[in-house]
Amino acid sequence: MARPKFLPDNFTLCLVGTVIFASLLPARGTAAVAVDGITNIAIGLLFFLHGAKLSREAIVAGATHWRLHLVVLASTFVLFPALGFALKPVLSPLVTPTLYMGVLFLCTLPSTVQSSIAFTSMAKGNVPAAVCSASASSLIGIFVTPALVSLVISNQSSGGGSPWHTVWDIVLQLLVPFVAGQLLRPVIGGWIDRNRAVLKYVDQGSILCVVYSAFSEAVNEGLWHHIPLSALGGIVVVNAVLLALALVVTMFVSKRLGFSRADQITITFCGSKKSLAAGVPMAKVIFASNAVGAVVLPLMLFHQIQLMVCAALAQRWGARDTSGETDAATGDGSRAGQRPATAARR
Repeated sequence: MARPKFLPDNFTLCLVGTVIFASLLPARGTAAVAVDGITNIAIGLLFFLHGAKLSREAIVAGATHWRLHLVVLASTFVLFPALGFALKPVLSPLVTPTLYMGVLFLCTLPSTVQSSIAFTSMAKGNVPAAVCSASASSLIGIFVTPALVSLVISNQSSGGGSPWHTVWDIVLQLLVPFVAGQLLRPVIGGWIDRNRAVLKYVDQGSILCVVYSAFSEAVNEGLWHHIPLSALGGIVVVNAVLLALALVVTMFVSKRLGFSRADQITITFCGSKKSLAAGVPMAKVIFASNAVGAVVLPLMLFHQIQLMVCAALAQRWGARDTSGETDAATGDGSRAGQRPATAARR
C-alpha cells in the first residue's frame, strides 16, 4: 500500500508522538534524573557518530572551493541571525517571547549535513562542495552558535552560568565526542559506512530522547499553559518567512557572484537550512532546563518546513536538468548537432 502523500516522514511523526507522550506522561522525580542522564549519553553518542561519519577525503575534495564555503557560512551565521534580529519587531507579535527566543536560537544554528547533501545531489549540484560546506558548518557551529546566542538572546534565557562555563559544556558534551569519532574513523569508518542505514536510527533515537527530556521539563513547568494555539500558527508563519528570505537571498547572491549553476544549487541548499540534530542537543546544553522545550519547538517546525520546501525545489531543479540532458540527446539535440555543420558550411 502506497504511503499517502499528505503524511510527513516517519521521523517527523515520531517527533510529534514524542512531544505528545511527554505532554501526557512527562518524566518526574527519579525518572527525570534517569532520563537526563540517558539524554547526556545520547548527545555524546550522536556527536561521536557525526565525527565518525565525516569523510576526510570528501572534505579535501571540496575544501578548495573557499568562495562557495564563505558564502554558505555567511548565510548560516550572519544572514540568518541578522534576519531574525531585524524582523523581531514585525514577527514577534505573532508568537510569545519565549517562542521568539527559540526563533533567534534557530537562526544561530549550523546547517544540516545529510539533507543538504541529499538535496544538492538530487538537484544536480556540486556534491563534494556540499559535503565540505555542511560538515564545516556543523563543526564551526559548536563554537559559533553559543557566541551568537550570547549576542542575540538575552542572558536571562541561558542556564545561568558564565559564558566560559557554557563553552566548556559545549566542548565536553559535543566537541570531545565529535573529535573522538573523527580520530577513530580510520578504525571504525568502514563499519560506519556499511551500517549507515541502521545507525540512522541511533541518530534519530538520540534526538527523540533529547526532545522527550526537554519537553518533559517544559511541561512540568507549564509549557502548554503559556503557549496559545494562535502562537503555534504564528511560528509556522515566522519560519516560512525566514526560510523564504534565506532561499531568495542565497539564490540571488550566488547568481550575482558568478557561481556556476551547480554551485548556486549547493549554496542555496547548504545556506538556507538549519540542523535539528545539532540544535536540540545544543539547546539542552545552553539553556535552562525549563526553557528548552519552548526553545526547540520553532526548530522542530522549521525542520519539517525546510524538508518539504527543499524537497520540492530539488525535484524540480533535478528534473529540469534531466530534461535538458534528454533534449540534448533526442530531438533538441539533433537540432543542436546541426549547428556545427551549419557553422562549418558558413
